Amino acid sequence: MESRHFSSPLGEFIKSRRYRLQPEDAGIKPFPGRRRTPGLRREEVAYLAHVSVTYYTWLEQGRERNPSPEILSHISQALQLDADERKHLFDLAAPDPVHSSIIPRSSEPDTTFLQNLVNQLRYPSFIANEFADIIVWNRGAELIVADFVQLPEDERNMVLLLFLDPEYPKRLVNWEEFARYMTALIRAGFDHYTDNPVYMERYERLRENSEDFVRFWDKHEIRQKSSVPVHYLLPGGKELAFTIHCAAAIDNDPGLHWCFFVPQPGSGTEEKLALLLAQDADRTAPF
Repeated sequence: MESRHFSSPLGEFIKSRRYRLQPEDAGIKPFPGRRRTPGLRREEVAYLAHVSVTYYTWLEQGRERNPSPEILSHISQALQLDADERKHLFDLAAPDPVHSSIIPRSSEPDTTFLQNLVNQLRYPSFIANEFADIIVWNRGAELIVADFVQLPEDERNMVLLLFLDPEYPKRLVNWEEFARYMTALIRAGFDHYTDNPVYMERYERLRENSEDFVRFWDKHEIRQKSSVPVHYLLPGGKELAFTIHCAAAIDNDPGLHWCFFVPQPGSGTEEKLALLLAQDADRTAPF
């Protein structure tokens, strides 16, 4: 019978991956007997990973916390993890010490310097912290992504906008795809921030107020930061297609990320954006 006791993020993660994989997908003949749980049994994963059933069980239960890289590789192959999930597995087994330096910050970011950075770009751009709070942004981001000036400071957060603003999904054409990606991104870093009250307050708020967030969260998907497409629908029916690229550790702060919205080639977005910015400049120019 399956144990209900979990004592490690690694154990919870590999169990979630075991549940999604069927014996026929793993290329093995199912072990005999009635299956009490979805997916593979522990015995089947242990067989595929070339480890003992007892050792694998201890991993899931959190009783074994220091698996070797070789064992992690075998388990990764057995559970058919993709590149993002494999990195997450290794991170859980040996947490990145950089994350421990993110939470206690000795000083606030230099917003004047950061604002000058984003103002250099014509493409929509903003700099966010590890909680997805938007710290600074340029005019392109204000016109395309969100009117951050009009939002209360504690609401200038991309995840809160995605899931708690009822109007935002109407302007983001591929909302479901992007929201699912963002949830998987939060999943990947979640265990680094469980001791941070600000982070956990945001997480609980999302769970309590967004059925979509809970739906995506329960998929237990994992993604690392990568370029991702977004399609915005502006007033008048004009659609702009971007790919978001992010640079990390801005101004030597590992918690800051600079995001650029780069027009997708062939979409006409480059030209539409140039026209939109020119019209905006004419409207706001002093007489």
